[in-house]
Amino acid sequence: MLARSLRVAAQRSRSLLMPSRSVLAPRTPFCQPFSKAYDHDGKTKVSIFNTETDLGLMITGYSQYGFRLNNDMVLIGPISVFPRSVLSWNVNSFEDITEDSLSLFPTLEPKIDVLIIGIGDQAPPPALSKRIIEFMKKYKINVEVLRTEQACATFNFLNAENRMVACALIPPLHLTYNENDILQAKLKQKELYETD
Repeated sequence: MLARSLRVAAQRSRSLLMPSRSVLAPRTPFCQPFSKAYDHDGKTKVSIFNTETDLGLMITGYSQYGFRLNNDMVLIGPISVFPRSVLSWNVNSFEDITEDSLSLFPTLEPKIDVLIIGIGDQAPPPALSKRIIEFMKKYKINVEVLRTEQACATFNFLNAENRMVACALIPPLHLTYNENDILQAKLKQKELYETD
């Protein structure tokens, strides 16, 4: 009787160890359920730098007329943005950028490490970049001359890293749209016209 019980138990254990034909893949350490792979609350958290006001001023948007900052301030025309303040910049186009229009940046205290210049939507002319770099080199300030879209992103990134950075921006004449911009506009339009 005891021997028979042992044989039945051995058969059952073998049948548990052997996969049946209906099982597509054996359970191995590499095929664990997803619930065991992630032990946290299951929520993904994303931080968007340019919406956090404790990181200083950041540029959240721009248009042909001006710029929007993360404190919901809208500024018209060319501007100079610093980590905690903003000023109007008296230029109309990249041709107006001279040593006089840049004279504010070397006089700032504490001294800035990087000056980012956004010249609108055209590519920076090499002669302009060279002239600006040579002028700022006298004051040991690094300069990046970029399109406005790239300048805004670069300023936000460096400001989030607590670098001593300043940004001088000219609004672009023409705007380019991507799929995300179109989707956001449709969602905003739907939200505006929804009735309760």
